[in-house]
Amino acid sequence: MKNFFGKVAFVEGISYLLLLLVAMPIKYLLHIPEPVKYVGWAHGVLFIAYIVLLLACAFTYRWKVVQVLTFFFASLLPFAPFWVEKKLRTNEL
Repeated sequence: MKNFFGKVAFVEGISYLLLLLVAMPIKYLLHIPEPVKYVGWAHGVLFIAYIVLLLACAFTYRWKVVQVLTFFFASLLPFAPFWVEKKLRTNEL
């Protein structure tokens, strides 16, 4: 399950960067709102999957509250999901 969570964290991080660095500039600079609609939708689904998997891993692997909160707040920062993925991949837990 940690492996799948790591993959979701990585893809969620990519979707967040696409939303912030590609879709939003297109919307506000070129006045084309569609990329934000579609990339935002995909990012929202991935964010929900990230949170569900975070909670599932927290209960399955009995992670400490501090670690769960750290991973949660990492989902809110643009490059932090890649750090989460690396931690999960290298078993630094």
